[in-house]
Amino acid sequence: MSETTPTRAGLRHPGVLAWLRLVRVYQQISRAAAEHSGAAGITLAQFDVLAQVGAAEGCNQQQLADALLVSKGNVTQLLDRMEECDLLKRRPVGRTKCVFLTQRGRSLRDRIVPGHEAVIASQFAPLAPTEQRELLRLLRRLDRALRQGDPLRT
Repeated sequence: MSETTPTRAGLRHPGVLAWLRLVRVYQQISRAAAEHSGAAGITLAQFDVLAQVGAAEGCNQQQLADALLVSKGNVTQLLDRMEECDLLKRRPVGRTKCVFLTQRGRSLRDRIVPGHEAVIASQFAPLAPTEQRELLRLLRRLDRALRQGDPLRT
């Protein structure tokens, strides 16, 4: 297909088509991941916090918000709910609050992360391992360019 060939819905640019497909695939994978985390009694957002904090215990709330791509206000509300459920604790370290998993949070994380990874991996199973690595390479390249603020940079 050339860049000038009209496609479904009249869209012509492969970048727009790729973005639309990426959104669709993301939504499908997110649905499967949300079902898995929901079966464990937590939301996908709470799972993300457990995974991030478990990988970087002692991070501050701003670092966590940055890793989750949400605002500090959003992460604060999420942490409030998780602290009430005894999944994590916030402790002051200097002038910031740092986040640590409780024993209950660590146990839940250890129990659900392997299954969550298996769910995500199964969603990518239609692609060969070499195709998965190529997709990862391309997405990293795009991510780096976008974070640098220059979408034309490759």
